[in-house]
Amino acid sequence: MSRSIVLASAIALGLSAFAAHAAEDHSAHQPGAEDHSEHQQPAPEEHSAHQQPVPEDHSSHQQPAPEDHSAHQHHESMPMAPQSSSQQVGSTESERRHVPPDPPQLQMHDMSTREMIELMQMDDAANFGRVLLDQFEWTEVDDHDALSWDAQAWYGGDYNKAWLKTEGESVAGDQEGRVELLWDRTFARWWSLQTGVRHDFGEGPSRTWAAFGVQGLAPYWFEVDAALYVGEDGRTAARFSAEYELLLTQRLILQPEFEFNVYGKDDPRNGLGSGLADTQLGLRLRYEIRREFAPYAGVVWSRLYGDTADLARSAGHDADDLQLVIGLRAWF
Repeated sequence: MSRSIVLASAIALGLSAFAAHAAEDHSAHQPGAEDHSEHQQPAPEEHSAHQQPVPEDHSSHQQPAPEDHSAHQHHESMPMAPQSSSQQVGSTESERRHVPPDPPQLQMHDMSTREMIELMQMDDAANFGRVLLDQFEWTEVDDHDALSWDAQAWYGGDYNKAWLKTEGESVAGDQEGRVELLWDRTFARWWSLQTGVRHDFGEGPSRTWAAFGVQGLAPYWFEVDAALYVGEDGRTAARFSAEYELLLTQRLILQPEFEFNVYGKDDPRNGLGSGLADTQLGLRLRYEIRREFAPYAGVVWSRLYGDTADLARSAGHDADDLQLVIGLRAWF
């Protein structure tokens, strides 16, 4: 009995001693052991040493940042600010010189059709007029100075006008030419019908004709004027002219012109024979100092035919002639 008690006590002591030894070995590996605490002490000192200058470096770099961003924000907001078109600057010289005007600020109120027409000046029934001195030129004919003219004037609306035409020549004090007073009626785009009276004057007896013609702008921008005439004693005549304006520049313009006249009966007292009487071909170069005022120089070739040429030779004149001309074109 005593032996069993002693043996149990010995076993208990041995187990307690083994447990104490095992506890001491594992305590050496615990994180809270003295060995690991010695290694953790210098770590806070080293990290704190590296953390001290960081706030100083970043603060020095952060100071100019608000200024840079504010400058960029200012430029980005500029296009959003309202500006007048006169204040906008183009990227090229042409854009800077052609700035569109500011939008109108006038508030339109309700108005009648008549008031709108007067305000916008868009009255289709309004009358207007013009005087055109197409040719006023000096030349030389049979060794004499000569002054010739070709002019017209009109007044009326878009569809109906009163039209006056005159053409002639003055040589050594003797004048000959024609005057036409016509009613002009637009019947198609670019074209009008003309009817009225024509009166010829010169060295021979005066002649009066009833006139019927058309005038307008043909394809390719040829200006055309064609007319038929019926006179006393069964006389008839026809006249055709065409001209074209070739813009070499905006101000320098070359103008070729062609014209011919035909008569149905002989009129020897006025130096005219039946058939094709004459043709004229001109080439004039003008410079428009202003649109309304343009001096020019050119050359004109004219030729007589048939009985008209024979009558001219018998009177001591040439049947064909080449002339240099200097003149002025104006309108108002």
